[in-house]
Amino acid sequence: MVHAGHTPILNIMLGLTTRFSTGVFLVAAVSCVWSQGLATPGKEQTAARLKFVEKLIEHSSAARQVKASTNPDAKARHAQARVLYAKAVSAYHSEDYTNAADLLNQALRTMFAAVRMADRDKVLAEKRERDFQNRLGSVNALTDAHNRVSEEKGAGAANSELRQWVDRKVAQAHRLREAGKPVEGRSALDEAYVAIKVAIEALRGGDTLVRALNFATKQEEYQYEVNRNDTHRMLVDVLLREKMEGSDAIKTMVQRFIDNAAGTRNKAEELAGKGEYDEAVKTMEQSTKDILRAIRSAGIYIPG
Repeated sequence: MVHAGHTPILNIMLGLTTRFSTGVFLVAAVSCVWSQGLATPGKEQTAARLKFVEKLIEHSSAARQVKASTNPDAKARHAQARVLYAKAVSAYHSEDYTNAADLLNQALRTMFAAVRMADRDKVLAEKRERDFQNRLGSVNALTDAHNRVSEEKGAGAANSELRQWVDRKVAQAHRLREAGKPVEGRSALDEAYVAIKVAIEALRGGDTLVRALNFATKQEEYQYEVNRNDTHRMLVDVLLREKMEGSDAIKTMVQRFIDNAAGTRNKAEELAGKGEYDEAVKTMEQSTKDILRAIRSAGIYIPG
């Protein structure tokens, strides 16, 4: 005989399977109720358990979540839970209710593991989507800022190619995302973000007279020039990579300017090491001008 108090509780839990997306609460509840059952489960009790587990594995919102998941481990656990359930049904028909109960417990735990894996998969997908949208918002905001700074510097027309490049990167990011590659799409957005950010810094760093008034010492100005040089070098890596990969002529031309810039920077660093910051500033500025020439030689104008 089945204890009179178990049937209504099981009925309640059967209803819960249609309203919860994860199996966490359900498994905890079922384990609690089943642990209070008879030492030797009977036919009716086992039948009720079979009904509950079958509903959880095949028809609950948790089952739908696992079926919709792209996580292969979650799929594998779901399949394993089905096999265990089928064995439990066979044991039930053989009137081996103890073995059936044990198999149902295994099926339940396995299904629980599948749901947890699917949950992690869902959470990861949601995070990737949030990251994509956040980075896209940053790119759009920086693009607007770049347009304003370009107009202030009178370089709107000259920077149109840069903006077109950024637009192409954003379009590529959307295509990758729609193709189920959000990580690769985010990477494309990161490239656009870095390029437009560095371009803004390059635009704003062009006025040496205004900049010089803000430095207390030549050493401080030298450090600024080092950072400015690094910024422009980063722009080469991000903005010109595709052009260099697509044309040996462009790669050779750009590399010549970059090599010159590296040699000049080494001289600037030697001067700074001797404390000759006045000359070090001028030499580092010359290195940055060579990097600018490298960028312009590839057909992209950056003022400075």
